[in-house]
Amino acid sequence: MQPIVPGATPPPHYVSFTAEINPSTAEGLIGLMGNLATQRVPEVHLMLSTPGGVVMSGITIYNALRAMPFKLITYNVGNVDSIGNAVFLAGEERYASTNATFMFHGVSMTVPAQTTMDRRFLTERMDSLVADERRIGAVFGERTNLTEADVVQLFERQQTKDADAALAAGIIHEVRDVQLPAGAPVMGLVFQR
Repeated sequence: MQPIVPGATPPPHYVSFTAEINPSTAEGLIGLMGNLATQRVPEVHLMLSTPGGVVMSGITIYNALRAMPFKLITYNVGNVDSIGNAVFLAGEERYASTNATFMFHGVSMTVPAQTTMDRRFLTERMDSLVADERRIGAVFGERTNLTEADVVQLFERQQTKDADAALAAGIIHEVRDVQLPAGAPVMGLVFQR
């Protein structure tokens, strides 16, 4: 990161996030964004491409990004899938490259082998899945012009939308490739596998 110059307004910063969404990557992204907020960066451009991941981590990122004091502009620079859509929607302004896609599906869970399942276990897990879909649906309803019926359809069967469909749904404000100004601060996060 560039040093803070007393009295100077920092330039807009660009952040690249191309990873699965999980507790570790969420912590890294939120930490980096918090550092930019501490530096009083007025505007952050988040270049996002993600296969999605853990719902809890995605909702945590969304809420943290919405709380940041800077203007956040998000770009889909490849694929924004699953819970990545909620993270993407945190942007005050949202754009997608011409060949970018958005993939939607219902919430699922992985059950470890040898797990004993009874009615109580299944009911609790189903309640959790429905609650997660409601949380994600609330984000879609608040940040796009998708209706409740549209959101239900997105959860019922996996669908991939192109940039034009995302524009029509209010997911993005414009089909536009990200343009990095010469000399702009660009930060990426590297995660261990």
